[in-house]
Amino acid sequence: MNWSSLVLAASAGALAFSVAAAQPTGAPPAPKNLQVLPKDMPRPQLMEVMKTFSSALGVKCTHCHAGTPPTMDFASDAKKEKQIARAMMRMVHRINTQDLGVKDMSQMKVTCFTCHRGATKPLTAAPTAPVSSLTPATISAERG
Repeated sequence: MNWSSLVLAASAGALAFSVAAAQPTGAPPAPKNLQVLPKDMPRPQLMEVMKTFSSALGVKCTHCHAGTPPTMDFASDAKKEKQIARAMMRMVHRINTQDLGVKDMSQMKVTCFTCHRGATKPLTAAPTAPVSSLTPATISAERG
């Protein structure tokens, strides 16, 4: 191999390395700071769980997680709502496993939605309005 061939091969290798380094790795980083959910929970499953919480409470990610899209800090414990969510997850798990005897958590009988029904504050008493007249506005008024 002559000198020019060696330089050309080295340049091509350096170019290929720099292009590869500039490309996204494809896989997002593993979730961090999981304290209640399994630490090895696959990201797609974690995202489904988070969507379930969001729907059950009628909130967006920023309710519990620090930051603003697109720069969220999901690992941060800065918001008290995240600590509350962890306590509620432990409570739901205890109710299902100890009180109701659920062995397979895919068969849970009590979920966040059981009480929250799409609102951050669950009702603490039966609505005073007839059920047929309940709307999101009247429910919010009942919750205070």
